[in-house]
This record gives sequence, C-alpha cells and structure tokens, in this order.
Amino acid sequence: MRVGQVLLLALLLAPAAASAQTQKPIRIIVPFAPGASADGIARAVATGLGERSGRTVVVENNVGGGGSLGLVALTKSPPDGDTLAVGATGALLINPHLPNSTAPDLLRELAPVAKLIEVGVVVVAHPTVGPSSIKDLIAKSKARPEGLSYGSTGVHTGQHITMELLKKTTGANLTHIPYRGSAPAVVDVLAGQIPLAAVDITSAYPHVAAGRLRALGMGETKRSAAAPEIPTIAEEGVPGFGRAGGFIGLFAPAGTPPAVVRKISAEVAEILKTPAVQANVKTLTATVNYEDDATFASNLAAESARWKVVIKDLFK
Repeated sequence: MRVGQVLLLALLLAPAAASAQTQKPIRIIVPFAPGASADGIARAVATGLGERSGRTVVVENNVGGGGSLGLVALTKSPPDGDTLAVGATGALLINPHLPNSTAPDLLRELAPVAKLIEVGVVVVAHPTVGPSSIKDLIAKSKARPEGLSYGSTGVHTGQHITMELLKKTTGANLTHIPYRGSAPAVVDVLAGQIPLAAVDITSAYPHVAAGRLRALGMGETKRSAAAPEIPTIAEEGVPGFGRAGGFIGLFAPAGTPPAVVRKISAEVAEILKTPAVQANVKTLTATVNYEDDATFASNLAAESARWKVVIKDLFK
C-alpha cells in the first residue's frame, strides 16, 4: 500500500477511533455493599456489556436506604440507556406500601429492563452464640426479656420483612439491627457481635458450607435450587410461612426510549446465557431467571399488589 493510501486510511479511521475513546462510560449503580448478590451480578453484566459494546462500563456502589438510595439516584439520571441500576424487593415492592410512607414509587419512576437472577433469603446464626434451629430461635427469644437481636440488609428490605413476618407469625421476641447490606451483617454474625441475621444466601453460603455459620432456614416457599440442602422456615416448624423468591433486576430511568430498553434487555439475555456468567451466578448461590422488559414489568406490578396486602396485614 502506498504512503498516500495509508495516510488516507488513517484519516478515515481517526474520527471513529476518537469517537469510541470519547464515549462516556456506561454506569451501573448497585444500591448495596460489595460482596453480595446484587454487586456480583451487576459486575458480571457490566463485563458482558463492556465486551459486547466496546465501551467502558463502571459499577458504582451507592449504598443506603435499604437499597433505595442508588435507585433514587438512577431516577435523576438522563434517560438515555447509559445509566442503569440493579434493584431488589425492598425498595421496589415494599417501601411504597409502608404506613405513612414518603418513599417514591420507584416502579413509576424506573423502566424495568430485565430480571436477572433469583436469590433466596436465609436466616443464619453463629454456631455457638446463636440459636440452633428456627424452633430454638423462637423459644430462646421468648425466654429472654431482651429477646434476640438479628441483623438484616437494611430497614424494610425483603430480609427485614421476612424476620418481621416471622416475629408476627410466631410471637418471637426479636429486635432488628439494620446493616448496609448482607456482607457487613454476615461479618458481625461471624464475629459473634450479633447471634443471627437474615441475609441473601450469596453472602452467607460459603460460611455455611465451611461450618462457620449455621443455616436455620430459607424464607421462601420452597428450597433454593442453588442450596437445596437448606430447609425452608416452613419445614422447620412454621407451617405456611414463606414468600416468592427474591430477585435482582436491571432498571433504567423512566422515559428511556423503549427501543433502547429492548436492546439492552436483549443484550442482557445473551450475556446471561454465557458459560462465564452461568458459572458466576452459581458462585453467588443464585439461579439465572431472565425476564424481558415487558414480562418483568408485568410481574413486578402483580408482585407489588401482593406485597401491598402483606404489608397492610403486617403493620395493622
């Protein structure tokens, strides 16, 4: 190739290269601390989106408000598909229905993009200072004037509400200690600072498998496919107890063009099929359960209506 042709080709390619270099990064906000299911799946999706788009994808942990602060930040972002967030049950389906709630109805202010994974809530205890079973938890809490304290991922998260439902159902004497995610709650149970906690199974399962924590029961209606050896709370002596499995989903700001949402959702579907992500989700002790934007939105609306009834009954 002649020198002139080389120079011409370089000039033609330069604008495209410059454009790729100056594109702003895609941001994925995680409203929980690192080390749990939301953070893990967000980083797996970020890697996939980066590889498929050729763009930089940045994961930001914006922690607080039981998983709501990061989602509120998303509502204030430009609706262009370049800022996304993962969200879970508490901020999306529980907070808006609480008595005298001033929490935003995030289902109105966000556009569901895709359901990513299902991850269970597990009640875990320190193997020596904590209760040995759900029945023991209930009995010991009632026998002590101060009851038992438990940690959770934050106020009004799915984990917190699971324990409050257990408290109301059984009359257990339980005191809530909120944390900024599952991982820090697990750290304090491991250290014996608190006797037990309700957390996502991602943060707890490696310690359960190693014998450093005791799994007392899953909060769902059926055992987790990712950890089938752990019984449900219902199986452990509280008949009829349990809710649908917890989820982590991907969201964009409301007003994001539907075509952009559908494109991202389709990309995510392919990312979740890859062996690397399948393996990653397995390490999270979770299961891939993809739903496209329309299906996810419909199911969220139905589940929100069910939670409204549960919350009304819990706090009446």
